[in-house]
Amino acid sequence: MVSTRGIGSTRRTFLTVTGAAAALALAGNLPEIEPARAAAPSSGRPRDPFTLGVASGDPLPDAVVIWTRLAPRPLERFGGMDYRPVPVQWQVAEDERFSRIVKEGVAEARPEASHAVHVDVRGLRPWREYWYRFRAHGQLSPVGRTKTAPAPDAAIPELSLAFASCQAWWEGWYTAHADLAARQHDLVVFLGDYIYEFGIDRGVRPHSGEDYVTRETVTLDEYRNRYASYRMDPDLQAAHASAPWVVTMDDHEVINNWADEAHPSAPPAQFLVRRANAFRAYWEHMPLRAAQQPQGPDLQLYRRFRYGKLAEFSVLDTRQYRSDQAYGDGSKPPGPETKDPARTLTGDAQEKWLLDGWAASRSRWNVLAQQNALARLDVQDGAGVVVPMDTWDGYEASRSRVLGGARDRNVRNLVSIGGDLHRSVASDLRLDFDDPDSPAVGTEFVGTSISSGLDGMDLDPGGATLLKENPHIKYCNFQRGYVSCSVTPERWISDFRVVDKVTVPNGTVSTRAKLLVEDGRPEIQTL
Repeated sequence: MVSTRGIGSTRRTFLTVTGAAAALALAGNLPEIEPARAAAPSSGRPRDPFTLGVASGDPLPDAVVIWTRLAPRPLERFGGMDYRPVPVQWQVAEDERFSRIVKEGVAEARPEASHAVHVDVRGLRPWREYWYRFRAHGQLSPVGRTKTAPAPDAAIPELSLAFASCQAWWEGWYTAHADLAARQHDLVVFLGDYIYEFGIDRGVRPHSGEDYVTRETVTLDEYRNRYASYRMDPDLQAAHASAPWVVTMDDHEVINNWADEAHPSAPPAQFLVRRANAFRAYWEHMPLRAAQQPQGPDLQLYRRFRYGKLAEFSVLDTRQYRSDQAYGDGSKPPGPETKDPARTLTGDAQEKWLLDGWAASRSRWNVLAQQNALARLDVQDGAGVVVPMDTWDGYEASRSRVLGGARDRNVRNLVSIGGDLHRSVASDLRLDFDDPDSPAVGTEFVGTSISSGLDGMDLDPGGATLLKENPHIKYCNFQRGYVSCSVTPERWISDFRVVDKVTVPNGTVSTRAKLLVEDGRPEIQTL
């Protein structure tokens, strides 16, 4: 097992074992497949440099990050750009026609960041819609819509929120993203598995047998190409352009089921180089602040956002600090290892940050935005209990400290939102999942995947088992989609939007269920 309490020694080993290349990674100048050199100059009419669209994220009452990446040939090395800095003009306006520009400037798209641009636009007004765009090489980008957070003491009447996860490009079309974009939420939260690192044979989409999709991602160039292949999708671009996003990663942004410095694919020192490559490409393609820029294999991803008096979002990182999975991973009966208080899903520092934040919160709704299911998932039909070791079930003491900490701090209206399962699961969060009469301290909505898992069905055998064996689970569905939420001081409504088919374009999106949580009443009701 890998301890999360002595990571400094492993970092030193990482430097010692991997030498100069690792030192570059730790400094943020990551090793490439080959020495960097200028791309061949283009000829003829200039190509569109904004093939990957625009995005915004991490909204504050007076600020938001706006993002783009210059990539006229997105699947070529450095996106087809020359290896030199490029000035990029940016504008933020109060109207879509840009007749009322409130902020503008010039950013530098640098080759070592693959010509990505992150502008932390400050001096904006709270709880306002804005539009933004970029100009480079004489061409304008698409226009994006964003919205700042409310002032900390504002009493806003409603928050429109969407959350999503798990979008394996080769397994389906992004019809759910098109629907999400059309709704123009105040905020979108993406809970991990933005890309998949797998090497595959081919998928359901045209061109899904190409090398940039089928090759497993290990190097920085390969991770960059994987993000570019996803970012080229027009529905994903529309979803990014429709609202500010708050993002966190799960496992597939690096490799399946990684845990801190441990993965069976490589020794820790070698794995950390891969992790540094993955983190760098992730930051380059997400609307994140400079504070989230990785330092080699380290990325400060957990953070908090407040939406006036209405809601506070605690965004977790449940990969970077966790103990290795118990009993060799997979689904197993719980035992002494899953109950070991020395094992953690969040690491000590993040757990303390979470509980201290809850103790200070005065928000009506306290949202835990994290990667998978906090509720217990007994997946065995009949006698006995079998649970997945990669979720909170494999870290029972960690879960007990979080749920018990919420109770002890009188956290108001705890709502966990999660992903990872490729199915929708809605649960009451109880202090003791073995006792149906145990007090509920919150509720949880786990959203299904955008496309991972192909079309699915309304209720598969796995979902039927979950409903039968887990009385705290109130709803299951195994189709693709996302969750659109309306949050007011009196109630939280989760609208589970599902797609009939993702294996063909232009599927039909509909509401499968509307689930309600009332203020001060931690139990899920069906509307």
